Amino acid sequence: MLETHSREPLTPDLATLVGLFYPSAPELGQFEQVAAGEMPTGYAALLAHEEHMTVTVERFHASPVDVQVLDRRVTPSHYSRKILLSRQSDGRVVQYGIVRLHLGYLEPHVRRQIEAEDTPLGRVLIQNNVLRSVHLASLWRVTAGPELASLFDMPPGEVTYGRTALIMCNDEPAVELLEIVTPLTD
Repeated sequence: MLETHSREPLTPDLATLVGLFYPSAPELGQFEQVAAGEMPTGYAALLAHEEHMTVTVERFHASPVDVQVLDRRVTPSHYSRKILLSRQSDGRVVQYGIVRLHLGYLEPHVRRQIEAEDTPLGRVLIQNNVLRSVHLASLWRVTAGPELASLFDMPPGEVTYGRTALIMCNDEPAVELLEIVTPLTD
């Protein structure tokens, strides 16, 4: 069972997103909901906003990012994927994510570009001028489980931060997100 310490109901639901790819949530990590003021400054700058993470991490790291799809799940109504974003400048992983798209809310050509899996989601939506707004749901203190630690090249138990968010496309709840950034160095 996913260990969460929630202050209010979540939209999107963290357990649902993690459960798409993990039979046991601790494989990914332990999550504790936090307020922006409880996060170190760099993490708050990266996560406590209502903008696309693609744009934010590119600005923060001063490098465009590439997407690597680690796994995917497709149903008639949803396309979900587990991803890493890496800086083009040096290949360093800067973000892990789980994305769940409600396919009926996206135009077919946009869906095809996303399903091609070669461009970060935020960039696809921006390039296609999809009317969108990002809604921050919750901020998380994440204690890395074995898989997240391996993907981020850090010891299990190290702490980083993430968020859940919802992207409205053309006023419809089209994209649910879990986004976790790599630990920041001082």
